[in-house]
Amino acid sequence: MKVTGAVLPFLPLCRRLLPSRLAGLSLALLKATALEIAILAGHLLLYPSGITQERRSTPTLPAQGSPDVRGTTQLPTETNPPVVLLHGFIDNRSVFVLLRRSLAQHGRHQIESLNYSPLTCDIRIAAELLGRHIEEICERTGNRQVDIVGHSLGGLIARYYVQCLGGDLRVRMLVTLGTPHSGTSVVPLANAHPIVRQMRPGSPVLEELARPAPGCRTHFVSFWSDLDHLMDPLETACIDHPDLMAQNVRVSGIGHLALPVHPAVATGIRQALDTAGTETEAATQAGGLTVA
Repeated sequence: MKVTGAVLPFLPLCRRLLPSRLAGLSLALLKATALEIAILAGHLLLYPSGITQERRSTPTLPAQGSPDVRGTTQLPTETNPPVVLLHGFIDNRSVFVLLRRSLAQHGRHQIESLNYSPLTCDIRIAAELLGRHIEEICERTGNRQVDIVGHSLGGLIARYYVQCLGGDLRVRMLVTLGTPHSGTSVVPLANAHPIVRQMRPGSPVLEELARPAPGCRTHFVSFWSDLDHLMDPLETACIDHPDLMAQNVRVSGIGHLALPVHPAVATGIRQALDTAGTETEAATQAGGLTVA
C-alpha cells in the first residue's frame, strides 16, 4: 500500500541544495510535521465533543436462531466482536472520529470509545477500570470477547490488562498505535506526572510487562512510525516479547498524532482485525503496510 501526498512547492529547491538522501528525509520530515500540525489543530476543535463518555446502547441485532417478521430464521448479522477504542495521554475519544467512521463503513457496527480521566496516575488502576468496562460491554452485547485499538498510552493500559490482569480471556486482538512498549525517553520534564514516569524505560510497570506470559491468548499488532516524535527510541513502539503472538508494522512518513487518523493506517487496522486468529495471514497482510 503506497500513499503519497501533494508535492511541496519548494521541492525542487530542496533537491538542489541537499544531497538526495538527506533531502528525501528532510522533505518527509517536513511533510510529516505539517500533517501533525494540521491534525493537532483539527483535534483541538473536536476535543470538547469527546470530553464526556459516549452513551451506551444495547445492540438491536437479532439473536441467533430468532424468527424475523416473516417467520423465517435469521442468522446473526454481526459475527465480529465489539471494537473498543482507547485514547492516549491527556486525550479523549474524539481522536478516533475518523477511525471509527472507517470501521463502521466496513461492517463494524459495535464500536465503543472509552474515556479515562486525564488525572489518572497509575496504569494499573486504569487497566482495572478498563477490565470492568469490558466485562460490562460483554454482558450488554452478549459477546464473549472484544477487540481493542489503543493509541499511545491507551495501548499500554490495554496490554497491562491483557497480560497482567487476565484480560487475554476477553481480548481477542489488541492493536496498538505508537505505544511505548519498552518505554520512551522523550520530554524529560514530563516526569512530573506519575503516569509519564511509568512510561519510562525500566519503570516497574514495564518490568512487569517484560515478565514471562506463557499461554497468553490475545493476538497483538503494533503499528509504529519511523517519524514518531514521541517515541525515543523509535523501536520502543514495537512489541518484543517471546511469549506474545505479535506482529510489528512499520509505518513510514507520518508522525504520532497521524496514526489514529491516517486512512492507510485505518486500512491496516481493519485488515488486522479481520484476520485475527489467523496469525500467518495477519502477519502477511499487516506487514505490507507502507505510508510515504
